[in-house]
Amino acid sequence: MNTLVLVLVTLLVLSVGYIAYTQFSNWKQQQGLTNFQKGAQYGYIQAVSQLFNQVKTCQQVPINVKNQTLKLIAVECLKHQKQGNTSSK
Repeated sequence: MNTLVLVLVTLLVLSVGYIAYTQFSNWKQQQGLTNFQKGAQYGYIQAVSQLFNQVKTCQQVPINVKNQTLKLIAVECLKHQKQGNTSSK
């Protein structure tokens, strides 16, 4: 009888330990994914903010993606430039 109780207690301890370990591993992996997503979101926000601030200066801002380059300029700057050319005529 004592041997049976000892085996059952040992199996219970091992089972609880295994469940705790897997739950902790899942939690830790989820935390890593959450931190990665927060970092990516912060990076996107910073990039768009920097782009917005550069475009506001009415200067062309080159954007490079892979092997392609695109120059951005604010539409408001083009409107102001067009109005300036029209009024000087």
